[in-house]
Amino acid sequence: MNFTKSTLTLAIASLVLSTPLMSLHVHAQEEKTALETITVTSDFRQQNLLNTPSALSVLTDLEIQQRNAQNLEELAAIIPNVNFASGSQRARYYQIRGIGERSQYNEPINPSVGMIIDGIDFTGIGSIATLFDVQQVEVFRGPQGTRFGANALAGMFNITTKAPTDEFEGNIKLDAGNYHSYGLGVALSGPASDAVNYRLSVNKYQSDGFIDNTYLNKSDTNNRDELSLRGKLSIQASDDLTIDLSAFHFDFDNGFDAFSLDNNRQTLSDQPGVDQQETSALAAKFTYEGFDNFTLVTLLSHADSDLTYGFDEDWAYVGISAPENIENQDYAYYEYSSTDYYFRDKSTQTIELRALSNKESALFNGTTSWVTGLYFKQDDADLKRQYTYLSNDYTSTFDSQSIAIYGQLDTQLNEQWQLTSGIRIEQRTADYFNSDGFNDSPDDTMVGGKVVLSYQQNDDAFWYGSINRGYKAGGANTDGSLPDDLRTFEPEYLINYELGYKLSLLDNSAFIRTAVFYMDRTDVQVKSSQTIVREDASSEFISYLGNAATGSNIGVEVEANWQINELFELYGALGLLDTEFNDFINADGVSLDGRQQAHAPNYQFNLGVNLYPSEYWLVNISLDGKDGFYYSDSHNERSKSVELINASITYLQDDYQVKIWARNLADENYTNRGFYFGNDPRDGYKDKAYTQLSEPLVFGITFDYQF
Repeated sequence: MNFTKSTLTLAIASLVLSTPLMSLHVHAQEEKTALETITVTSDFRQQNLLNTPSALSVLTDLEIQQRNAQNLEELAAIIPNVNFASGSQRARYYQIRGIGERSQYNEPINPSVGMIIDGIDFTGIGSIATLFDVQQVEVFRGPQGTRFGANALAGMFNITTKAPTDEFEGNIKLDAGNYHSYGLGVALSGPASDAVNYRLSVNKYQSDGFIDNTYLNKSDTNNRDELSLRGKLSIQASDDLTIDLSAFHFDFDNGFDAFSLDNNRQTLSDQPGVDQQETSALAAKFTYEGFDNFTLVTLLSHADSDLTYGFDEDWAYVGISAPENIENQDYAYYEYSSTDYYFRDKSTQTIELRALSNKESALFNGTTSWVTGLYFKQDDADLKRQYTYLSNDYTSTFDSQSIAIYGQLDTQLNEQWQLTSGIRIEQRTADYFNSDGFNDSPDDTMVGGKVVLSYQQNDDAFWYGSINRGYKAGGANTDGSLPDDLRTFEPEYLINYELGYKLSLLDNSAFIRTAVFYMDRTDVQVKSSQTIVREDASSEFISYLGNAATGSNIGVEVEANWQINELFELYGALGLLDTEFNDFINADGVSLDGRQQAHAPNYQFNLGVNLYPSEYWLVNISLDGKDGFYYSDSHNERSKSVELINASITYLQDDYQVKIWARNLADENYTNRGFYFGNDPRDGYKDKAYTQLSEPLVFGITFDYQF
């Protein structure tokens, strides 16, 4: 694997941090040094994270508060081998182990990384993943072909908000930070009756953003204006029936003005864009335990979203290339001005029936529990594109239906060994048509599954080895200027071979979780592009999906934590990744055989320390690091490696806390998205790299009161 010397040093350091061979003595009382036992809630059955045979990170509300994270994108740096692509106001597309989409324009896509919030599928529109009043975020790395199907080729984010409580409680959170950033969150929970508990939460966040539009003399053209409303009911309808209801409303009225012709945070756009999303969603879970042989779980969800994404395509103003503004007069007045807007109406409905065995119905002399289920998903999207260079609005409709059946057996071979086997068969049909007269009806039948052998060495040590097969559906490219051989693409499959080890140390005051994996990809769906030069010398880029021959992703993941005593806690995470394409030639006819895949850094790490100088104070210092990576598979531009320092100081009381926090203390410039083309009339539209910068130094104060 192409890992550098520095990444190997980081790996050794993480292992040394948690090795059981160190002679350690914990002086503090056990209840003050023992780490929290974390329960995984999104698998078929709840289980302890230590005994889950999967590469899985679980970030609790404590990690969210420690990071002072407002959105999921602000947690990505602490999860091994997780990256994201922007090109938008909030991160909408994530990559796990180097696999995942980076954008969407005209084309309907089948994302490689899924996102579920309280049982509702928000895959592909996850920029509304706010974190106020969230209980935990579970990140499955690697294909989840049995549990989640086509939306989890690379992995899955499962976000669980806090549940209704038996007793009344509340929480108020106030935030204030630089760039005129303000936040208010309120949550109330308690009993509505003897059989019904409720939880309500509202969160409002506003910020000017960290972009200055020097042409318009404004500092809020890349602003954030985000409202999140949630309501939950837990109903004990009878001794056998439990009903859980959830309702959501998100209203994100964000600006988008992030790209600069000078590759800095000073833009020149005369028509700044937007990145807006309004979503309403409902979910219901019925758990019925009245049958003799099994528990029946029924899951229903519905979500409607209106999305508007648009930008100033030329990133400039009319007259920027006037003679008085440029040195080389040969380029004067060769300029264009255009905007590009995408309006999507997206509706998603899911129905799932799941039967889980009990002790009476276990198979093979009571050694094997089972799960079987039926899943249906209807996903409809209507698009309208308003583009300066189109004589009429472009419209399209994409309606898809997915039906899947699945089953899983968990066999206890003896006291220590367990064998898990699962299979999922999914059929996806779709109907697509657009205003260019293109029609298509793709129909794919896909099979995924897993075989997992796990070994409970003792109460504190757990091993597993697994083979997982994931998949994602094929489809069609819709741009009429593409040749016929680029119009369609086939389903992609991935087989993940993985070996994992999880260990609790020192009377549960430390842990280490490790995974080594090899992913074999076939018919890889990759984003490429063709460039068309217009008569006015400007460029139009047509993105499309195609199947590369094969690819491989291999890596190591380590997560560790050590509560040394009452005063010190150390933690860290490390992801090493080596990816490559085999036999792939991109749209420009360039062979990418052996090249690293896009948005797949060779290493990522997070190291941190919590200091408790007294019972009233907490000091946190952490370091995030990431290797450089290719922005795209269609050009050779790369980001630079980066290391970021974060810190916070918290004053703690029984019912409130006050925190001063900062991310990116050194104010490093680093990027999360990049393109390569000509877009500046001042240099004659010379091809060069353009990048979107990530957040600079951000800091603030947070007041959190619980009652």
